[in-house]
Amino acid sequence: MGRRRAPELYRAPFPLYALQVDPRAGLLIAAGGGGAAKTGIKNGVHFLQLEQINGRLSASLLHSHDTETRATMNLALAGDILAAGQDAHCQLLRYQTHQKKGNNKAEKEGSEEQGPRQRKKTVPAQQKAGAETHQEGVELSVENLQAVQTDFSKDPLQKVVCFNHDNTLLATGGTDGYVRVWQVPNLEKVLEFKAHEGEIEDLALGPDGKLVTAGWDFKASVWQKDQLVTHLQWQENGPTFSNTPYRYQACRFGQVPDQPSGLRLFTVQIPHKRLRQPPPCYLTAWDGATFLPLRTKPCGQEVISCLSVSESGTFLGLGTVTGSVAIYIAFSLQRLYYVREAHGIVVTDLAFLPEKGCGPELLGSHETALFSVAVDSRCQLHLLPSRRTVPVWLLLLLCVGLIIVATLLLQSAFPGFL
Repeated sequence: MGRRRAPELYRAPFPLYALQVDPRAGLLIAAGGGGAAKTGIKNGVHFLQLEQINGRLSASLLHSHDTETRATMNLALAGDILAAGQDAHCQLLRYQTHQKKGNNKAEKEGSEEQGPRQRKKTVPAQQKAGAETHQEGVELSVENLQAVQTDFSKDPLQKVVCFNHDNTLLATGGTDGYVRVWQVPNLEKVLEFKAHEGEIEDLALGPDGKLVTAGWDFKASVWQKDQLVTHLQWQENGPTFSNTPYRYQACRFGQVPDQPSGLRLFTVQIPHKRLRQPPPCYLTAWDGATFLPLRTKPCGQEVISCLSVSESGTFLGLGTVTGSVAIYIAFSLQRLYYVREAHGIVVTDLAFLPEKGCGPELLGSHETALFSVAVDSRCQLHLLPSRRTVPVWLLLLLCVGLIIVATLLLQSAFPGFL
């Protein structure tokens, strides 16, 4: 049998590094670029319209926003505002969709569908300056808001950005080891503290204001503002490797399904050094209030590059440096889906299709959908078929039926049974 393949949803003209999904408008937002080097590779943020076409999830390019010489390496979304990590800076972008004026019939008739669904006819290069809009009837505009430098190391780079629960603040981390918290949308700094010696690899903001950071100094720390609450200790209740130092690669908060006030933290631990016989990476679930480990399980020997949690907290998505993509169930950390080397090169970001807004309509009969992007410029779709379960009412009906049948058989065999 041939290797399992994931559908290619879209291919950009530049390497892709960051991904977000807007469930209100049914938009998939993918960003990246070639950076400041004069290689001819563009830098941009692409807005893709998600639709169900003949029972299949499809994406068409709605708008391309040119970011000039700055490649976007990380993204966070809050309503209609994007926080884009570009080199040592954070750039806020606001976008909105509205109906296009005029008749677009000629463009519609001239379009063709090849590979990823493109509603675009050939456009001369001289008409492609800045941003382009390609969807019939709808256009999208992007406005540059505030920008601020967020990292001040020798080779400064913002590595991660995220919003708080009510989108009034955003936190950034980078190569200088500092966490900085900013007001939205004016980007006035409200907090700054040294969280790690060396780079910050990831950070996550919880709904109670607690901040979790993961760094290259082998630590993952929980903070209340700039005060250290605790360090995560995953190996105390898990495997211990005296000769194999592990570091935290990713951290994400997630809801507890069917528990509105419940909260979980999920982390990925990877070997700090590449070995000829690589030890496994590990996935850990933590109690979101006490930050004690609930369970730890190995998640393969491929080095994990990124982690995503579904909106309901039901599923986890993992990407690897070798291009593989997997979906796990959050409760048990059991793997449900896996495509080896789906991209063939490092997976840079993942995003689940949210369960709100346009999500259910776009999902169709599948249980969840995960999008992945990589340095190979491709965005791929990973669909998890619905796990067939028998409803409780049907089980009860079957039990009652079996009891009735058994009673009738006993009455016929033993007339005096009842």
